[in-house]
Amino acid sequence: MPARTGAARTGPRPAPVGPADRGTPVPADIPVPADIPVPADIPVPADAAAITRAASRQSYLTIRWLVDRAYRADAFAYYAYFRWLDDEVDEHLGTREERLALVARQRALLDRVVAGRAPGDVGPEEALLVHLAGQGAPRLLLALTAMLDVMERDAGRRGQLVPQAALDAGTHDLAVAVTEALHHCIGHGCRSPEDDSRYVAVTGAHVAHMLRDAVADVAAGYPNVPAELVPGGTLHAADLHRPELRAWVRDRVGFARSCFAQGRAYLARVDSARCRLAGHAYIARFEWVLDAIERDGYRLRASYPERATLRGGLQVAAAAARSALAGRAASAAGTRTQEGTR
Repeated sequence: MPARTGAARTGPRPAPVGPADRGTPVPADIPVPADIPVPADIPVPADAAAITRAASRQSYLTIRWLVDRAYRADAFAYYAYFRWLDDEVDEHLGTREERLALVARQRALLDRVVAGRAPGDVGPEEALLVHLAGQGAPRLLLALTAMLDVMERDAGRRGQLVPQAALDAGTHDLAVAVTEALHHCIGHGCRSPEDDSRYVAVTGAHVAHMLRDAVADVAAGYPNVPAELVPGGTLHAADLHRPELRAWVRDRVGFARSCFAQGRAYLARVDSARCRLAGHAYIARFEWVLDAIERDGYRLRASYPERATLRGGLQVAAAAARSALAGRAASAAGTRTQEGTR
């Protein structure tokens, strides 16, 4: 599933973001969809799985192997829809107004479907959103809303540095979107903790993701470095090797690792074995990136191709197994601590 804030195929947990804090405000003159009635039973495009496979073989295989059979179509539709919207925002729309208008249209479409009203004139990709929203599943609706928040932030901020607090808010939105979609699609209805640790694993993964893609994101106009560390207001890829930014990278690596440690303990308390496996694989995929960054002395590179090799794949698989064992040990230790304090 799409998991990024920035252009690449990409602190403490921030507080939930309310409507007044959500991204860049959409100007009042941006048009919203016309009310053109269409049949409510719009079919899901059959190529959603093909779109997913072409964009991310790893996401495709995760869906094929781990997602509940009854919710596999939802998983493919979710990935394909946001892959399309992400590409439109990042690559195909040239102005800020056009990008914000498209996201505003999607949000209006979501609101119409949730309210039980005719969705209006929709394209084949938007039919995916109609399909997903029309189910009325609470976790899925939360995931859709949070991912649209991510897209709105991206649409409004291209070429702009933003404060660390804004980067953290975007990470939180994405963590909500990915986590809730995961629980909707894998082990649907199984117990999962509803506490402060719910989003930490994906928070750590997204921090690692942004570090991995930082060089490419700067070139694409999405500098995922806090404005506080760029006093001149202009960031170049070479600036990422400055001592103060390498220190920031080191801190973010440490933060991501602490998130992964908490995330493993969270996953150990999730009832669905397949959901636990997917979570540990997700952690391992990005923990490997942290290892590479540390080996490089916190100097970020333009790419990290090692993971695509057979050796890299085996290392990630082994790391996923170690992550699962570490999560079980952390959960057992927590249980013993609770019993000892009774």
